[in-house]
Amino acid sequence: MTFIKEVDSIRILASKKLVATKKGELGQFFTSAPIALFMSSLFSKLESNITLLDPGCGSCILSAAFINECFIRGKTSSLKIDAYDIESNIKEEVLQTINICEKTANKLDVKLRAQFILGDFIRHSRDLFINNKNNSVEIESYSHVIMNPPYKKINKNSEQSKFLTEINLNSVNLYSGFISIAIKRLKKYGELVAIIPRSFCNGPYYQSLREQILNETAIKHIHIFEKRNNAFSEDGVLQENIIIHLIKGAEQGNVTITSSPNADFSIDEESNTVTVSDMTIREVEFNTVIQPNDKHKFIYITANDRDQNTLNHIKAFNSCLNDLNISVSTGAVVDFRLSEDLRENPEKNSVPLIYPIHLKNTVEWPKKSKKPNAIMVSDKSKPYLWENEGYYVVVRRFSSKEEKHRIVASIYDGSIQTELIGFDNKLNVFHFNKKGINKELAFGLYVYLNSTLLDKFYRLFGGHTQVNATDLRNIIYPDLDSLYRIGSQIKNTNLSQQDIDNFIETEIYNMTGKKDNNVFLMQEKIDNALEIIKLLGLPRSQQNERSALTLLALLNLHSEKTWEEIECPMKGVTPIMDWCKSVYGKEYAPNTRETFRRQTLHQFVSGGLCLYNPDDPSRAVNSPKACYQITEELFNVLKTYGTPDWEKQLDSWLKNKETLVSKYAKQRDMKMIPLTLDDGTEVKLSPGEHSQLIHDIVVEFGPRFIPGAKVIYLGDTGAKEDFFRKDSLEKLGVVVNRKGKLPDVVLYWPEKNWLILVESVTSHGPVDGKRHEELAHLFKESTAGLVYVTAFPDRKIMGRYLSEISWETEVWVAEAPTHMIHFNGDRFLGPHD
Repeated sequence: MTFIKEVDSIRILASKKLVATKKGELGQFFTSAPIALFMSSLFSKLESNITLLDPGCGSCILSAAFINECFIRGKTSSLKIDAYDIESNIKEEVLQTINICEKTANKLDVKLRAQFILGDFIRHSRDLFINNKNNSVEIESYSHVIMNPPYKKINKNSEQSKFLTEINLNSVNLYSGFISIAIKRLKKYGELVAIIPRSFCNGPYYQSLREQILNETAIKHIHIFEKRNNAFSEDGVLQENIIIHLIKGAEQGNVTITSSPNADFSIDEESNTVTVSDMTIREVEFNTVIQPNDKHKFIYITANDRDQNTLNHIKAFNSCLNDLNISVSTGAVVDFRLSEDLRENPEKNSVPLIYPIHLKNTVEWPKKSKKPNAIMVSDKSKPYLWENEGYYVVVRRFSSKEEKHRIVASIYDGSIQTELIGFDNKLNVFHFNKKGINKELAFGLYVYLNSTLLDKFYRLFGGHTQVNATDLRNIIYPDLDSLYRIGSQIKNTNLSQQDIDNFIETEIYNMTGKKDNNVFLMQEKIDNALEIIKLLGLPRSQQNERSALTLLALLNLHSEKTWEEIECPMKGVTPIMDWCKSVYGKEYAPNTRETFRRQTLHQFVSGGLCLYNPDDPSRAVNSPKACYQITEELFNVLKTYGTPDWEKQLDSWLKNKETLVSKYAKQRDMKMIPLTLDDGTEVKLSPGEHSQLIHDIVVEFGPRFIPGAKVIYLGDTGAKEDFFRKDSLEKLGVVVNRKGKLPDVVLYWPEKNWLILVESVTSHGPVDGKRHEELAHLFKESTAGLVYVTAFPDRKIMGRYLSEISWETEVWVAEAPTHMIHFNGDRFLGPHD
């Protein structure tokens, strides 16, 4: 990991050398080290002799992360890497990265040969394919590909487009061209991991890539980022990205889908895997990713059961726009091309020009704004104007920040008294041959387009916030009968979201006999919980779905229940996570348990929302029985949510909040175990058997056997963050990046220059052979001698572990504090070489 930090620093320097405008023009956005490490961890097999392709390598951070993963797994004997990039300005940084990787490989006795190829990957591949008619060069030469290809549209007349056509690959973007070529270059059963835009998952322009993936590879894993600005946040890129893992020629099986709101990947110490905060994980059948009868081969990414329910629910509808005999088109008026015909206000021989600013539920025209309200009918403008007849349904191409839905539809009823009308090209317009459509059909379409069900479906289906006419052509619709049935019940557009969703649910029930509005009710309850968390004054970092689901779990509030029906159970962290999966369909990865505890529940306790171990405040911090419960005062307030009494009750709770928090803290403080350190510092340890043993190690063991020793570290207690004297340890030659690997107590005895490493058996067991080896490796640079001690509260517990304790270690029992037991060796207490 040390060399990864070094090459990531080089990546940052390389990125700064690129011209900002050229970055965007060529799609040169480098992968951060955390994402690179996660991508590398996805490879299934890293054994023997590996040949790696890294096209569009940037500073070579992905290759470095891949090499690091090979080192960790320890099964690779040789590595050959071909890294391509077109940017000559960063050649020096690429060669520096390669040099660092080669030095590290030499130390680990791994043969590494890496070459940087400065040039156009597409051109080079085209030359290879075209000039290899006698098969003198092996095309399928790579066992692995790792890539972050450039994102840039390919002009039809460009060299890249010509090269790709010459090798029978169709692509509209550099990234899809890179993926297509990389698949061709892989050996059978070769693996590819790439971070790419989500846009290839749908639409006609990427169908050839989807078909190639489907025909030539097996999709093994897809990771989706829930927020657009996370994958390349350093460059301010707003783009929905996914990480995909493919295996060439493998049999297609189930697909693992993971998701995360953030990109803060790190190594989980317990499982030794790469994880990220709030990661969800699920395994799905392949036919839920690509529908068997879908001729377009759209890829649906359902990160949780709620997403899957949405997909299953909307399948009740199966019509396309052709079936409805209507069309959707981008508004025909491009204003700057017709600037001489634009008018601020209507006048003779002008007609209405509709912009997004005119849209609410219906069209509100004219409107005072910076935009014109009218356009003159001239020989130049007339071809772009439509007949002002019937009802038009209009959808903004860009939704505004305050709107919760991506698709926002409005109705224009043709009531303005003119023969023609113009629609700006930032609008999508549903029409029949450039005329309006039937009133009932228009209102039915209006309801469907504004429904929560379609919005959720579109988010699974669409990889961008811009809604194009192509997207609207590709989604599924209710049939004509359904739309007419819905539309005939609508009198006007003054509908609440619940009204709209009820119309859709009723229609699905009429068609299928199934009524399942949990898709809407679940989101409603989550939104309620998010609002409450914000009103209760929790920081922005807790205003997220994880915290909302935790609150709902602590209230046992199912989607179909009302807030008056909330309960007050005691739940531990793992039961809360299980509840999120079984009740709200969101399965968090097991290694996110600490995220729940440290980034939600800790704040809930500190903020006076819930109590910790209310049934037994003396319970140890690391007890599997640890639990949380909503406070009685807040419980009574939350029962009034959604009622006229809510604001009054909330206001009263907020006024008394500080008093309540202080009261709860005082109750917790009474149970803390006091401890005075060697320098007189007073510490209060969390209650429980484990903390009591740590207390005894410091005040009983220390003075008796190592008088004058200094406390360097106290671990696995409430004091963990406050009592790590890192500088003192570094002076002894020990640099530790992750405190979780340290023993429970570290003491330094200046008189002998010894470091005493004490494991409390009540945390993670004794110093057995494995732990002895881990600690010896962690402290190998220590200038002080090392003494390993296992502490037990009593001899009965010690008896359970006698067979596990490592030789050349010491044992101390708190109930007999004046005695020590030495396991073998030529002397009692002291370091052993």
